[in-house]
Amino acid sequence: MAPARVLYLHGFASSARSTKAAYFERWFASLHVPFRCPDFNEPDFKSLTMTRMLRQLETELAGDGRAAAPATLVGSSLGGTLAILAAARFADRVDRVVLFAPAVMFGKAGHHLLPPHRVEEWRQTGTLPFFHYAYGGERPLDFTFYEDSLQHDAFGARFNQPTLVFQGVRDAWVDFREVEAFAHTRPNVTLALLDDDHQLMASLPQIRDGLEKFLDVG
Repeated sequence: MAPARVLYLHGFASSARSTKAAYFERWFASLHVPFRCPDFNEPDFKSLTMTRMLRQLETELAGDGRAAAPATLVGSSLGGTLAILAAARFADRVDRVVLFAPAVMFGKAGHHLLPPHRVEEWRQTGTLPFFHYAYGGERPLDFTFYEDSLQHDAFGARFNQPTLVFQGVRDAWVDFREVEAFAHTRPNVTLALLDDDHQLMASLPQIRDGLEKFLDVG
């Protein structure tokens, strides 16, 4: 059965207007599937945390207060981490999960958002600038983001929804071997390894073909 609705969860320092979000918004519109991409930069990037993102997503999943249909979550990179956590936490509101290069290592101390010496610098200064692709320049981010991330272990999360993962073997940000290890022990997770980098832009047609079967659309 085709999804009743799709929520696309964008990645770190990205936005609801990212290239992949726009690509899939057009595709799902052509299939007449309701699609929404929340902007997790709101109210500002500086105070971003995974806890805040989960609260925002919980509101999205609840809909307008009536009995909202379960959603299919499509998460990219950090948005993939969020999708995994939400599938475990809000199981009755999520029917399927699609992950693009999910940052499954994110809840582990020393995850490679930054090398250890930069994490220490971040700790001491309280904020650190990161290049934000949506704004085309650097934006400060509080160290609370890193501290909070350690409370949210996506790698160890338990969830049962059918899940399809697309991961590039040339990804410089998310090690495909970690994603393989994540998928290996979960019978509900199907992993597709692609000859691509973190953005997976060259693989979009192949990804769409895989989604047509997985989501029963097209």
